[in-house]
Amino acid sequence: AISLVVPLGGGEMVEAGIIGRDGIVGSPAALDSATAVNQAVVQVDGQASVVGVAAIQSAARQSVSLRAALYQYDQLLLVQAQQSAACNATHTVEERLCRWLLRSRDVLESNFLPLTQEFVAQMLGVRRTSVTLVASRLKEAKLIKYRRGRVEILDLEGLQDSACECYRALKSQEARLLGRTNP
Repeated sequence: AISLVVPLGGGEMVEAGIIGRDGIVGSPAALDSATAVNQAVVQVDGQASVVGVAAIQSAARQSVSLRAALYQYDQLLLVQAQQSAACNATHTVEERLCRWLLRSRDVLESNFLPLTQEFVAQMLGVRRTSVTLVASRLKEAKLIKYRRGRVEILDLEGLQDSACECYRALKSQEARLLGRTNP
């Protein structure tokens, strides 16, 4: 899982989108964009393929279907960034944390998330103490279990009910754009 983050002047960063095994980091470069507007931070390591910019640009110029897929994925990343901005501006930390855990679960295809509260706080743009308090409430409600560096989702439906509308909105857009849903 790779987070696309926007770095801020004080050293903070806020997540604008998340990419999993079915995505591509740097799709704008494949479509001839020379400017990166974010940074990629590996959340959870795994295997990835690396394709040179010149090779992917050449392939995209030659293949209408590849170019279309890259544009669709780029559009999904834009949708994620817009939804994240709206979410960060209007929803509680609890709703946002639930949304973020669900999205990470979808990308990792697992109920076990090897993530620290510090990392989650950075991605949400909040203090670690806020994540600690909210995570404790979610743990008391038996929605999650956690210990240092590991979160386990215990009650998927309960977590979905506690998340803001942004999670469902993003799932709907993902299905529309990519023609499928995550597990």
